[in-house]
Amino acid sequence: MPDYGYFLSCEEHGPAALVEQARMAEQAGFTSLWISDHFHPWNDEQGQSPFVWSVIGALSEATSLPVETAVTCPTVRLHPAVTAQAAATAAVQTGGRFRLGVGSGEALNEHILGDRWPQAAVRLEMLEEAVQIMRQLFTGREVSHHGKHYTVENARLYTVPAKPIPIDVSGFGPAATELAGRIGDGFVTMAPDAEAVERFRRSSRGTKPAMGGLKVCWSADREEAVRTAHRLWANEQLPGELPQILPTPRHFEQASTLVTPERVAENVPCGDDPDTHLKAINAYTEAGFDTVYINQIGPDQRGFFDFYRTKVLPQLTG
Repeated sequence: MPDYGYFLSCEEHGPAALVEQARMAEQAGFTSLWISDHFHPWNDEQGQSPFVWSVIGALSEATSLPVETAVTCPTVRLHPAVTAQAAATAAVQTGGRFRLGVGSGEALNEHILGDRWPQAAVRLEMLEEAVQIMRQLFTGREVSHHGKHYTVENARLYTVPAKPIPIDVSGFGPAATELAGRIGDGFVTMAPDAEAVERFRRSSRGTKPAMGGLKVCWSADREEAVRTAHRLWANEQLPGELPQILPTPRHFEQASTLVTPERVAENVPCGDDPDTHLKAINAYTEAGFDTVYINQIGPDQRGFFDFYRTKVLPQLTG
């Protein structure tokens, strides 16, 4: 039986709200947390983007749930050595309840320092080298590395957890999914894609966990939920590589004008029918995922947690 976690959205909520949602998630019966790591939101309507590592520090005091970034890009905006230090501190703060989710990133967040945004194959190459560096640093030993993309000289992390930090790798296409299987401790994605899970497991040659994310919009008024999901997260319906290459929230807003409310309603569980939510979640179970992380779109977080505590999670875990 899969586990069910809650996905904290740094794009929609500030630090205090995220911490309060984590508390409510634990009280509702969710067993773990994802938290997004962005410099920008996808659009101005979402309206937030706090520094994830500060929020994780607060989460470590507010909840006993495991926490994972979903996902951090350790290749451009943040050097892998700096990312390793942040992750090691988070693991110590949470008492070992931290997993580092990583991915090859989006121009939206990573181009802000004026760096060139590489092609996808190069980004995956950079990610593989970054993971290698971080794993070396997590040992607490001094590390020097002179690679194709990164240089590290005489670096040592003094604050490290007792056990190695699991590094899960995000994948949205065959190449990234196979890389996740080869170098990751787990697989992260945002669709109930059975083929991707199978590809990951073939590449990993083992039983590493696969974790999927699902956005929903609970409301007693389904039409209002569709409007909210469309207003805040139409960008989720953009196709292909477009989300990886658009550079600003303004560009996402422009592209999202092509996404209709009807398309959002077809792809995002909206409203207060438990069966609608259960069907969407069970699609991940049937695809072979080990954990499903659910995110409530919009401001009515308390209503969502009450609904899941009483109507949804008992049917999934009972």
